Amino acid sequence: MIPSAVTISLVDAARGGPFVYWDDLEGAIREAKDLGFDAVELFAPGPDAVDVEQVKGLLADAGLKMAAVGTGAGMVMHKLSLTSTSEDERTKAKDFVRSMIDFGGAFGAPAIIGSMQGRWGNGLDRDAALDLLGSALVELGQHAGQYNVPLIYEPLNRYETNLCNTMADGVALLESRGISNVVLLADLFHMNIEEVSIADGLRDGGKHIGHVHFVDSNRRPAGCGHMDYAPIVAALKEIGYGGYASAEAFPWPDPSAAARQTIESYRKYFGAE
Repeated sequence: MIPSAVTISLVDAARGGPFVYWDDLEGAIREAKDLGFDAVELFAPGPDAVDVEQVKGLLADAGLKMAAVGTGAGMVMHKLSLTSTSEDERTKAKDFVRSMIDFGGAFGAPAIIGSMQGRWGNGLDRDAALDLLGSALVELGQHAGQYNVPLIYEPLNRYETNLCNTMADGVALLESRGISNVVLLADLFHMNIEEVSIADGLRDGGKHIGHVHFVDSNRRPAGCGHMDYAPIVAALKEIGYGGYASAEAFPWPDPSAAARQTIESYRKYFGAE
């Protein structure tokens, strides 16, 4: 069974981004429970943004889990990148990701590296950038291992990175560099841009896929675009995927409506009661 999750952002600098709930963590957890979600995915400014024990209590009371935590605030707020041409900036980027791995680890949840992967250019060629990224993933994947969770790496569309854009790119990165305890995030929005077939892209990712962002073609909630979910769900079942279907979507037309639309689509396509 593929469990459901919904995103919550506490990062003011990312306002307008693809997160269903904003600001009100307690209210979002309460509504996620009422709608029937299994977990939440949290995008926080940093590891000290919330009281861990308080959030643990809120989740326990709601019967929800923490699906994952994002690290994108490192890029959005601090312009940190794991492929920066500055060694000092790369060190700061890894330190920030480590802090978020530790934060997620307190909940038994993995951290996601997306925008912090950066890009090549400005004197840094693609192979050198991939070497820097691969080295960071090795180091950070090992750090995540102490919490018995993987690190999640997300290939992004060409407008957000020029490193890994498809699931096949992500697999090649992991396998060519012997990277362990790192899984791929299959974001349906990015895949809709980059993959010839989303279902085939999921098959390309196969055993390496550890997290899915359940969203429509226009980054609105599932069911509000032109995504064909039947072959996507079939491919996920074919590869034996058992991780979350997490809604990283615009709060369209508003957070409550977006969350409701998502859980209804989740039940429709994944057959959940």
